[in-house]
Amino acid sequence: MAQTLDTSAHFYTETLPCGLRIVCAPSATDVAYCGIAVNAGTRDELPDENGLAHFCEHLTFKGTHRRRAWHILNRMETVGGDLNAYTGKEETIYYTAFLKEHFARAADLLVDITLGSTYPQAEMNKEVEVVIDEIESYNDSPAELIFDDFENLVFRGHPLGRNILGEAGRLREFCSMDVQRFATRLYRPDNMVFFVFGRIPPATVRREVDKALKRVALSLPESSETRQALNLQRHTVTPLNDATIGRTAVPEYHPQEIVMHKDTHQSHVMIGARAYSARDPRHLGLYLLNNILGGPGMNSRLNLSLRERNGLVYTVESCMTSYTDTGIWSIYFGCDPHDVSRCRRLVAKELRRLADTPLDAKALEAAKRQIKGQIGISHDSFENVALAMGKRFLHYNHTQDIDTLYRKIDALTAADLHAVAQDLFREDRLTTLIYS
Repeated sequence: MAQTLDTSAHFYTETLPCGLRIVCAPSATDVAYCGIAVNAGTRDELPDENGLAHFCEHLTFKGTHRRRAWHILNRMETVGGDLNAYTGKEETIYYTAFLKEHFARAADLLVDITLGSTYPQAEMNKEVEVVIDEIESYNDSPAELIFDDFENLVFRGHPLGRNILGEAGRLREFCSMDVQRFATRLYRPDNMVFFVFGRIPPATVRREVDKALKRVALSLPESSETRQALNLQRHTVTPLNDATIGRTAVPEYHPQEIVMHKDTHQSHVMIGARAYSARDPRHLGLYLLNNILGGPGMNSRLNLSLRERNGLVYTVESCMTSYTDTGIWSIYFGCDPHDVSRCRRLVAKELRRLADTPLDAKALEAAKRQIKGQIGISHDSFENVALAMGKRFLHYNHTQDIDTLYRKIDALTAADLHAVAQDLFREDRLTTLIYS
């Protein structure tokens, strides 16, 4: 098994004989966070499985070979902890927060639900209505729904464009066997990362995870593929260094403009384009540009232009997501229908400013100072730090401390940002979606 300790950032990593990777980092409090990140998201669904990754997440809490649903939900709550999960386009993450003395309880529960779930049909019949209610809540919120529709345009015909929640009709057709097949294919030890952020010694992490794996293996049928994987006694395991293996390549991008007629008071507009993967060094330049353009700061260029100077919108923002092999960048705003054209002209003006003229030294320094401050404040949320660590290690097999990120931001030049703006902000590259 491989063990490493990054003494500069205090990250400890290890790969167990069954292929499960472990990553640990210390925190400053007695509250600990740990979880299991599974390399299974919406893009890993087969053509007839839309919505199954998210549905599987819900059902993972509904019973294992050792526990019923109530025992799962109650396990961390009785010691004041919290148990949660989310599904993304490329991963599903199960995690818990607790006082550090309850780590053994947390590790045992997480391993049990991710590797030992039974996905009972009776629970599926109830939970499907819960998920459908979740879908309908999005359908009632055009400001959220438009993001899904926009991503479907940018990745048309590809699993990355699918709605994570799926469709009600298809969800009602799934049975326990469908979920079992999905989990057998993707919920494997060598397709997971166990992550810990807390004052828990790595030796304790290893010991308790080992115990949890043995318990779940004993609970599974002898014919189970997962049991066979857990019983492997290999001395070395090659971790999944490339999370894109086996995934469908993204199709060629074709910009377009679509107007959808919705019965809404406001018009909702999204403008954006296919962007860079997290492996592309240009994605950090886009990260900084995106913050300048429409980040959370009230001083973002789009907020100043559309809201503060002209009073045309309540909300305007830009956002980006970098996947393992591609990315997406977009601007969103909602406005009165008769103001759509004017808002679009103002957005185009700000994009041209960044594409036509590089930032001067003063503006670049101010932008770096602002985003580093935002990053520093976000790191005050230990839960966010833990989840980011687990996700990064899952997809890229390495970690990144905040000081390394700061150094990379400091190294960005005005020319770097200008090249990104010229590449992505061209009018002929933009896709536009309007709810009118």
